[in-house]
Amino acid sequence: MTLTTGHTAETAQCTSVTGLRATARIAAAARGGTTVLPVLDGDGPFELRRLRARGTEARVCVVGAMSAPLGGDRLRIEATARQGAELHITSAAATLALKGPTTAPATYDVHLTVEEHAELRWRPKPLICAAGSSLRQSWTIDLAPTARLVLREEQVLGRTGEPSGQVTTRLTVRRGGQLLLDQEAAYGPGTPGWDGPAVLAGYRATGQILLVDPAFEEKPPGIRVLAGAPEDGHAVLTPLPGPAALVTAVAPDGLRLRRLLNTVRSGLR
Repeated sequence: MTLTTGHTAETAQCTSVTGLRATARIAAAARGGTTVLPVLDGDGPFELRRLRARGTEARVCVVGAMSAPLGGDRLRIEATARQGAELHITSAAATLALKGPTTAPATYDVHLTVEEHAELRWRPKPLICAAGSSLRQSWTIDLAPTARLVLREEQVLGRTGEPSGQVTTRLTVRRGGQLLLDQEAAYGPGTPGWDGPAVLAGYRATGQILLVDPAFEEKPPGIRVLAGAPEDGHAVLTPLPGPAALVTAVAPDGLRLRRLLNTVRSGLR
């Protein structure tokens, strides 16, 4: 999301001594051979803009109206692709997590629901964890058995020339009510071994793409490893039972991270 230098005066009514509270809600529905947006409601730092549709796909861009998340903020996005709908959500710019006026961590929770024969693409710009920040980010995703999902998430640990902030991420995905994927990762100061050889091995950017598609039941993707020069990072595509596939990458910076993710992802087309 686009960011400024702090919470603005206009949103003081949304802010308490412990931080900002804000929720954005998006719903997409199939209607007349295309996808419409009957719910598009954002507050606080979330300004939601309709983008030009592509084919039958509705597109939404999340634009930041203020700097967030800061320490103590509680942010939430709820998005639903109803039966037969196609929804693509992106952001205008990177999200910058900053140190706030309180030592409490910020939370950023994303809840996605994809109904029968619907598709949701969640492809925002990266999260940058500035020095001194503390963030707990989560995705809770519920998929119908015939739903399709493309979820991209990227973290850049610190701005150029500064140490990383602290971030914990949790991804929980259920398909047809059954658990498909449940993983948690933590990076930054106070996390044992996060920058050691067992985790990031000194790299400062990490991310993944999760793909869930019923077509994988008939033709699951194979394992693919992309390991070039160490200075460019590493990536791997792993098939998951579900049917799903997970692309995971580490790189020195956000630009090379995205390049790696896109290269491995392109092999699934």
